[in-house]
Amino acid sequence: MSAVFPQFDLTGKTALVTGASSGLGVEFARALAGAGANVVLAARRVDRLDALAQELTAAGAGALAVACDVTDEAQLTAAVAAAVETFGGLDIAIANAGSVPEGGSMPEKMTADMFRQSIDINLTGTFLTATAAGRHMLANGGGSIVLIASVGGNGGHFNIPAGYSTAKAGTVHLARYLATHWADRGVRVNAIGPGWFPSEMTDQVLAAPIFKARIEEQTTMGRIGDPEELLGTLLLLSSDASSYITGQTIYVDGGMTASVGASPYPQELYGLHAQVMPHGLGERIMPNA
Repeated sequence: MSAVFPQFDLTGKTALVTGASSGLGVEFARALAGAGANVVLAARRVDRLDALAQELTAAGAGALAVACDVTDEAQLTAAVAAAVETFGGLDIAIANAGSVPEGGSMPEKMTADMFRQSIDINLTGTFLTATAAGRHMLANGGGSIVLIASVGGNGGHFNIPAGYSTAKAGTVHLARYLATHWADRGVRVNAIGPGWFPSEMTDQVLAAPIFKARIEEQTTMGRIGDPEELLGTLLLLSSDASSYITGQTIYVDGGMTASVGASPYPQELYGLHAQVMPHGLGERIMPNA
């Protein structure tokens, strides 16, 4: 790869990946290591990080596992410091950590605590990851930060809850905002907006045939994505191949965001929300008869 497109070569670079204990974070870490980067793996489940670090090290990559909760600014600062101490610097940061704590709740049933928790993890955690990495990169003359957004941040999807989708819309804006403020000091900030891919976060939804069929119908290419289909965009934005790209969100979604309009939501799907969410959180409030 590097012989044909040397801009994609990450040899000698160091990357931080949050949420690296499962799902897309694992795939991102493997791809960055495969392109030559040292990889700092950050997440709360350290046992999984250790296993991944051993795998990458056995394949010849530099890897370090660091316990990190992205809602804790001090832990993110410590993760960046560990990258600098172990590998001599930090060139790339992938703000990937996220979750859907509100599940399939109806917006009128969502509590303030559920909304705050989703914003805290999916938006505040992304901001804290970017700023922790950014402080080091700004002081050292450059770097690339990639935020993980979502198709959920582009439109009011029926099957994506309010807190998560609001956080992802904020992530798209955050990429623009930080890119604008940091470009003059060599730090680029972009985002990737994945569509639907199999992961720990989406497995329960994709396991329901009626949900999976709806997602496929809304996707121009008619299918769920393969995690490997995100890696080209990841390597583009992480490497010098994107040296003139900043403030952008690239949607890797099979064409979902290319279409406009929310198709009607079948009663069967509302019934499934009501079935899986406890305490009536998945039930809509309907007008009194």
